[in-house]
Amino acid sequence: MGRLEGKIALVTGASSGIGRGAAEALAAEGAQVIITDIDDEGGAETVERIQKAGGKARYLNQDVVSEPRWQEVYADIAAKEGKLHILVNNAGIGIGGPVTEMSLDDWKRQIAINMDGVFLGTKYGIPAIAEAGGGAIINISSVAGFKGAPGLAGYCATKGGVRLFTKAVALECAEAKNNIRVNSIHPGIIDTAIWAKIPQGGMPSSMAMQEGANTIDAEALGQLAAPVGYAGVPADIAAGIVFLASDESRYVTGTELVIDGGMCAR
Repeated sequence: MGRLEGKIALVTGASSGIGRGAAEALAAEGAQVIITDIDDEGGAETVERIQKAGGKARYLNQDVVSEPRWQEVYADIAAKEGKLHILVNNAGIGIGGPVTEMSLDDWKRQIAINMDGVFLGTKYGIPAIAEAGGGAIINISSVAGFKGAPGLAGYCATKGGVRLFTKAVALECAEAKNNIRVNSIHPGIIDTAIWAKIPQGGMPSSMAMQEGANTIDAEALGQLAAPVGYAGVPADIAAGIVFLASDESRYVTGTELVIDGGMCAR
C-alpha cells in the first residue's frame, strides 16, 4: 500500500515538468490525482502516463488566474471525488529582463500566475481540505525565493512572495487547528522543458521562459550553477512533494524544503 492510499490530490500546471513529475509520484503512492493546466494535450499525456502505470488521474483545463475557474474546479472535485486532501500549487511562469526594460504588463502577468494563482488555490483549498479532515498544501517556489538574480527581479519577487505567503498561511491553519500543513518547496536547476524556452547564450533581457524554441542545455547549466555539478530532475522535486503530502511530515509546517544541489549553501 502506498503512503497516500485513499488520498485525493490536486496538482496545477501538471502537463509537463515538475507538475507532471509530482502528479506521477503522488499517483504512484496511491493518491487519486486531479491535474490541471492550460495545455490540454500535455494534460492528457500526463493522465495517460499515470493510468498506464496503474494510477488514477483525470484532467481539467484551468487558468489559475481565474477566480471563478478555481471555484468551478473545487466544485467539480467535490461532486466527483467528494473530498480533497492535498493541494500542490505548481503552475508558474518566468519572465526575465532588467527592471528598466520589463513592461508593466509582463510584471503583472508574472505576479498574477505565480502569486495570485497560489493565493486563490489556497483560499479555496483550505475549506475543502479542512472538510476532509485535514491534509497538506505544498507551494512550489524556487531558489529565487531566497536569492536575488540579475535579470530575474520580477521572478524573484513572486517566488519570495510565495515563500512568505506560505509561512503566514501555515500559522493561520495552525491557529485554526484545522489539521492542514502548509509548506513551500524551492527547486534549483531542474532539467525540464522550461529551459527549452530560453535563447542560446544564457538569460538575456528578452528571456521569456514560457515561450520559445529548444536551445539551452539544462545539464550544462546545472554543472555551472549547482555545487553538486549537475542538474536535478522532476523526480527529485516530486520526492519532496510526496514527503510533504504524507503523514511522514506530520510535524512539518510553515517551512521550506530546498532541493537545489547546494545552490543556497553558497
